[in-house]
Amino acid sequence: MSDKGTILVVDDDRLVLATLAHGLSQAGYRVIDADNGDDAILLAREHKPDLALLDIRMEGKSGFDVAAYLREYCQIPFMFLSAFSDDATVAQVKALGAVAYLVKPLDIRQIVPAVEAALGQAGRRAPAPPVTAAPADAALAPGVAMAVGVLMHRYSLARGPALERLQRLARNENRPLAEQAERVLQAVELLSASGD
Repeated sequence: MSDKGTILVVDDDRLVLATLAHGLSQAGYRVIDADNGDDAILLAREHKPDLALLDIRMEGKSGFDVAAYLREYCQIPFMFLSAFSDDATVAQVKALGAVAYLVKPLDIRQIVPAVEAALGQAGRRAPAPPVTAAPADAALAPGVAMAVGVLMHRYSLARGPALERLQRLARNENRPLAEQAERVLQAVELLSASGD
């Protein structure tokens, strides 16, 4: 049994679920998994994980439903792993207060650093290193991770080039990276709201 923390992984794709569970176990985490939202809530109440990784679109309760429950009743931080990164989805992820948002397809080498950063953000583990000094594949602050996810989707970029693009925007506008990320997310919210 490891002391790195307990992670709840929820995905209705059993191959994705098995891959995530195995990779996180190998990285030293205790993993609890569920393939639907109802089971995820029951497991979260029983085991009180340090973090939940949630797929968004599932039969029955969605990842958003599970996240709202975890936030409201369990105070368990959560992050989303999803193939969807449209404006409305990104706006809802932000509104729910996710600590990170990663766009599939992903490999475990991207997820483990994000999990470590999310645990640091949640204050349950040592804080993550500053983003400005981190290489492209290192863990990101939640707002920065979400903005990188948006840029990945918008410009069909891998995670590293999307982060570099965000860093370049921040440098060009002489802003801190987190502030530039917030501007990207505000633009997405504005676009999403104008489509209503």
